[in-house]
Amino acid sequence: MPRYFFHVIDGREIRDEEGIELPNIYVAQAEAICLCGEVLRDMGGRFWNGTEWRLEVEDEQAQVLFVLHFSAEERLSQPDADPGPASGSSDG
Repeated sequence: MPRYFFHVIDGREIRDEEGIELPNIYVAQAEAICLCGEVLRDMGGRFWNGTEWRLEVEDEQAQVLFVLHFSAEERLSQPDADPGPASGSSDG
């Protein structure tokens, strides 16, 4: 079975030195999605600072097969703040 390596890059590089044997690239893609979910869960609120991170998946020849990119940023200064009345509305 081929071996796939899942590297996390978020300003630093966390290389997967062991890899995982999987039957094919489609199973590797599913594994990458699960791994990204775990990383996002572990990051908690740190994910919302706008910093991009990515997951690169390589084969045994160190060829990058696919990359998943992630970033997010809050647009509201206070998520629970009441934005007030919609613009253009009037009070009769």
